[in-house]
Amino acid sequence: MTCGCFGGSVVQRKRSTAKATGGIDEKLLRRVNHFSYNQIRSATDDFHSGNKVGRGGFGTVYKGNLKDGTEVAVKTLAAESKQGAREFLTEINTISNAKHPNLVELIGCCVQGSNRILVYEYVENKSLDKVLLDQRSTNIRLDWSKRSAICLGIARGLAFLHEELVPHIVHRDIKSSNILLDKDFNPKIGDFGLAKLFPDDITHISTRLAGTTGYLAPEYALGGQLTMKADVYSFGVLVLEIISGRSSSKTNCGGTEMLLLGWAWQLYEEGKLIELVDPELGEFPEEEVIRYMKVAFFCTQAAANRRPLMSQVIKMLGRNVRLNETELMAPEFFQDGVASSGKKSTESSATSTSYQMSFVPATITEVTPR
Repeated sequence: MTCGCFGGSVVQRKRSTAKATGGIDEKLLRRVNHFSYNQIRSATDDFHSGNKVGRGGFGTVYKGNLKDGTEVAVKTLAAESKQGAREFLTEINTISNAKHPNLVELIGCCVQGSNRILVYEYVENKSLDKVLLDQRSTNIRLDWSKRSAICLGIARGLAFLHEELVPHIVHRDIKSSNILLDKDFNPKIGDFGLAKLFPDDITHISTRLAGTTGYLAPEYALGGQLTMKADVYSFGVLVLEIISGRSSSKTNCGGTEMLLLGWAWQLYEEGKLIELVDPELGEFPEEEVIRYMKVAFFCTQAAANRRPLMSQVIKMLGRNVRLNETELMAPEFFQDGVASSGKKSTESSATSTSYQMSFVPATITEVTPR
């Protein structure tokens, strides 16, 4: 047995370290600050209910104040959740070195006993879905300048993850509740628990389905083929949400039983796309808003290879460019376990893209409704 300088075995020390960190690799924990459980309790006033600011699939989020006065968001993961433990490791692994103005910054973590806690920067205006879908209760009005800036900020954050960061990251759960807004309404992408690392030499990953109904790209939802274009698809749906002020997953759009994306495409084909715009938006530049919606259609093309890169999306959104709409085809979306097409029912089924359900399993905790 190998022994250390002070008589204790290296193996024993490794075992005691592993026990102290709950079996989590020490090298991984060195990437971020480590807080004790007592420090977290003190920061959140012993997890007082008045400090609760949100709840996710794997735990609860509290507002806290560190001793130096720094405001933080404390994300506690349920001790009994094995999936939550995986999410915890994934979040540390994927974003500990990812620094960008449009990504929520991970400040540190707590691994003590059964406790798994992530400490993030506190973002004042909470999540986009609360502001966007419940403007009256939040008393926050998002005019077009704010909404367009939010779209561009999210696009920049995704372009950083997809094209600048090495290894690249696919978020897998881009949606309005995972976009946080700071005091100036700058968007920050959060919740990297489902994210996947993408080395340069990998074109796609076949993986277990995870994400949120209404945002899932059809090739991923029904075939398990994950690429960065799955995030691009989700972003396109999110843009339509931001412009319309409607939930992407509710099937009551325009008095129909259609999802937001299907209804938007129908309005586009009928030349009535402007009807999609949120009545609460107030005055807006019509041509620019319509261009944003058309860019959303490019992002939600049925075939993944027809969707642009996020760096291209930034150019399409940021400049008054002329979009080649002849390249647009009907989007396809995941609804009730099948891929539905935005094509009109009068069109030949032979011209539509079809997907068959694959063997990729999904659980109710992984594919969540909004």
